[in-house]
Amino acid sequence: MRLLAINADDFGFTRDVNAGIVQAHCAGVLTSTTLMGNGAAFDDAVRLAHETPTLDIGCHLVLVQGSSLLTGNPLPKGPRQLLAALALGAIDSYSEMRAQIERILAAGLKPTHLDTHKHTHLVPRVFRQVLQLAKEFEIPYVRLPLDRTVRLTGLADRFYRRIADRSGVRFTDHFLGFRLTGLLTEETFAEAIRNLPDGFTEFMCHPGLLGPELANAETRLKETRLRELEALTSPRIRQLMDECKVRLHPFGNQGDKE
Repeated sequence: MRLLAINADDFGFTRDVNAGIVQAHCAGVLTSTTLMGNGAAFDDAVRLAHETPTLDIGCHLVLVQGSSLLTGNPLPKGPRQLLAALALGAIDSYSEMRAQIERILAAGLKPTHLDTHKHTHLVPRVFRQVLQLAKEFEIPYVRLPLDRTVRLTGLADRFYRRIADRSGVRFTDHFLGFRLTGLLTEETFAEAIRNLPDGFTEFMCHPGLLGPELANAETRLKETRLRELEALTSPRIRQLMDECKVRLHPFGNQGDKE
């Protein structure tokens, strides 16, 4: 059996990104999205989430880029700067992520999965904190830190799984999409579906509409978000999933997985 959760990162980033994510779900194959607790378009994303109850919601925990919910100060610009901030004790990563989860819960949403912006939970210290938060807030799933198509993933995968097994938090069997960030099209998506492994896979994507807010945002993913939206809503993709016997499976739909 091949089960697939297709998750859009960056819900709450801009209103045009939010609109594209909802369109990818309502008119396409997107099952899930992860919400940025410190996102500039957080309130808009919350409204859309309540209006779209079939869209599975998780938390996109942000330790780089944007502003801190705790202090209002800018977060580190990228993963390297985050490592330096962690080493110097200049950021309380656990409390920052906890505040983001609490804001999402306070908005009346029940997250089913956690991941991190720019995959900062590749840092073992951050990974352990994410697991701790998942257990504390009874959030069932945490994203695998590494894409299965990345070289040497096997050794690192076993390392992260050993840590997670002690916490009782779940991973999917596989994670895909990291290497296709900015490169996802109907063709590359179709190839990924044809080669999907058995088991439960999370596929990461970044769809969106290219409106003025995204055009002016500090991100390299702009026109590519529209191409991803086109791929996710393509009738050909839906037909290919049927042909390949791939079943869409949101994180919140745990009964079928058992």
